[in-house]
Amino acid sequence: MAVKYTYELMDDPKELAAFNFCHEETYRDLLACQQGNMSREEFKSKYLTKAAVLCLDMTGFTKAAMERGSLESFFRILNVQRVCCPVFRQFKTRHIHAFADNITVIFDDPDETLAAAFEVHRRIKIFNRSDMSGEDSASCCIGIGYGDVYAIGIDQAMGDEMNRAAKLGEDIARDFETLLTERAYDALHERDDGLFRKRTHEAVPFAFYKALS
Repeated sequence: MAVKYTYELMDDPKELAAFNFCHEETYRDLLACQQGNMSREEFKSKYLTKAAVLCLDMTGFTKAAMERGSLESFFRILNVQRVCCPVFRQFKTRHIHAFADNITVIFDDPDETLAAAFEVHRRIKIFNRSDMSGEDSASCCIGIGYGDVYAIGIDQAMGDEMNRAAKLGEDIARDFETLLTERAYDALHERDDGLFRKRTHEAVPFAFYKALS
């Protein structure tokens, strides 16, 4: 039997928006939808969009920070952002959000997304061989999803494909790997410049693929 909740709830959209996750209008609509004052179809019509999601994570970051210190780890983040962000702009990104050693990038076109992932790996390898990289070279791993997501939140893409891409990019992929959700694979597997191998992992309850350039 459900019990009555007797503690304060924050129901002011403006106050919720102060935490910088969603805009005030989005909170207002979410509350209205939850309370039955806005239909689910109205909410979907306003916020649902089709997008390709790229989730990039730096590998070995925690270990490097422990061994070499915080400032060196900041330099590592800086270098990855300096290398990757021009690539994302080149491939027509819709939205870029960087936090710590992660970068989330939203695209319209899954082909552009995979091309950007391949180019990111290529340029980081070149940067690591250059006289600018310093002693601590960087490497990244990437997860890609494609499908319907809600254009809300700090990444402007929330939903199942974002969750799956983040899981692949942050937890499963290794150095210089690009992993695709099944929907991303369905949209990309006929490309001439890529090979794809089905992968499994005990921590992943869904099908996914490794993309090889």
